[in-house]
Amino acid sequence: MPRYRRNPAQNRIQLLTKPNWIRTRLPSGANYQRIRGDLKELNLNTVCEEANCPNLSECWAGGTATFMLLGDVCSRACRFCNVKAGKLDGIVDESEADRVAEAVSRIRLKYVVLTSVDRDDLPDGGAEQFARTIRAIHHEDKSILVEALIPDFRNRVESLREIVDAGPTVIAHNIETTRSLTPTVRDPRAGYDQSLNVLRNSKKLNSGIYTKSSIMLGLGEGDEQLLATMKDLRKADVDILTIGQYLQPSASHLRLIDYIHPKKFDDLKKVGDEMGFLYTASGPLVRSSYRAGEFFVARLARYKSNQREAN
Repeated sequence: MPRYRRNPAQNRIQLLTKPNWIRTRLPSGANYQRIRGDLKELNLNTVCEEANCPNLSECWAGGTATFMLLGDVCSRACRFCNVKAGKLDGIVDESEADRVAEAVSRIRLKYVVLTSVDRDDLPDGGAEQFARTIRAIHHEDKSILVEALIPDFRNRVESLREIVDAGPTVIAHNIETTRSLTPTVRDPRAGYDQSLNVLRNSKKLNSGIYTKSSIMLGLGEGDEQLLATMKDLRKADVDILTIGQYLQPSASHLRLIDYIHPKKFDDLKKVGDEMGFLYTASGPLVRSSYRAGEFFVARLARYKSNQREAN
């Protein structure tokens, strides 16, 4: 059932109270305040704050954070997203990479996620900024694991190659929803098959890179559609899948159809594991950069590194 009701006096739809399994605490504590202060001083954006992530305190305390490169205004307007959209001027802050590297060093992060707004105003879609930042982080500390959560770059393989060559541990790109819901949920410039190609081409460019994608639930997707999307991701050789609940940012955003019970998320984790994903993180509050998946990759990557050194 939809979790909405109509307010006759205001003639508008209002959200009902969230179920108890969705409720979260506001971020707090000395560690949170310290990290937030460092990020503000360095004039950096994080998706953790921009998207009001429910796992913010948990991830920051665990040594993980998601930096948003290339500003906080997106050239696209996906209906589910809380990041503001607008016109861009082609300008890139070239000092941003060094500031991110400094923040990573200050905060003592172990696993860094780099993402960005869509920058369709740039010839390479912002790929060079990703590569520059990955190299800056590794210049400070080669042991830090970096995940690049990237846009689709309009399927430019040369942009993707630039990021692959910079040496991230993981390349992530979110398919977000099922094939049939994609036109409703995402910006018209973001295609279902285009996203699959990004993930598939990442593996073709470097088979040693882990690939990762994410699906939101609660948008009216059917079980068959959802399973078909999971199968499509495996066919594209995606290693890691995260599945979470869509939470509508405001009344003007894409309408939430339903809250999904935690039992279904548990069932989907089993299905994902049976399909052959190296790791499936599935739960109401799981997000694309959810720490469970990251810690799995960290453990696996370090194990493989130790094996290579032993040989």
